[in-house]
Amino acid sequence: MENQEIIEKLKKEFSEYAKSQGFHLNPDEKVVERIINGLLMNKEKHGQIYCPCRRITGNKEEDSQKICPCFWHKDEIAKDGHCSCNLYVK
Repeated sequence: MENQEIIEKLKKEFSEYAKSQGFHLNPDEKVVERIINGLLMNKEKHGQIYCPCRRITGNKEEDSQKICPCFWHKDEIAKDGHCSCNLYVK
């Protein structure tokens, strides 16, 4: 699968997930693509689509909460109107 195909597939999955949870994917396409590129770089480097806004420690158990959508995203959206990396918005 080509990189752009992977980006489009993830955009669709993330958008469907957001809708099912009562929030939205960021409407700024450039922001979404930048974040997805960061996720893909983390997958290549660390083996998982870790949120680009989280520091990866190398401890698989600790880092598992940083896989997108991360453990903290719902609280951040409720509190700030968006998650830390800005992929999801209220």
